[in-house]
Amino acid sequence: MSELDTIDHAILRILQQNGRISNADLAAKVGLSPSACSRRVDILEKSGTISGYHARIAHKALDYKIMVIVHISLSGQFAKTLAEFEAAVKLCPNVLVCYLMSGEYDYILRVAAKDLEDYERIHRDWLSALPHVVKINSSFSLREVIDRPNVGI
Repeated sequence: MSELDTIDHAILRILQQNGRISNADLAAKVGLSPSACSRRVDILEKSGTISGYHARIAHKALDYKIMVIVHISLSGQFAKTLAEFEAAVKLCPNVLVCYLMSGEYDYILRVAAKDLEDYERIHRDWLSALPHVVKINSSFSLREVIDRPNVGI
């Protein structure tokens, strides 16, 4: 998709606020017919602009009370090293986010744990076993200040 127009922006803004809105209601809000609105949403989905629809579930509701920011250093940044680490980290169910970084650390992870004992298990069984890891630095979140699910449009 080349360029988003004002109607595309309006569609995206509304879908960020309510991904379960009916096509008829969405069409009415953006001033399109339902068929034209459906075509626009379909184009936005197929182009990758809309990458999915998700339910946001509170981690604490599932008994995950600890959020850990983990800094990882690898033995090198060769393509094979990065690819092997990334394939392995994707298998860890407690890793919510993984970023390849510039700077002091190679990766930053956000990890959910039920308690300290659970994080010890994750560290021992998953993080320490990841390929090419030479350093792990864990910081524990005291409280969440903001977790913005939507980007400004």
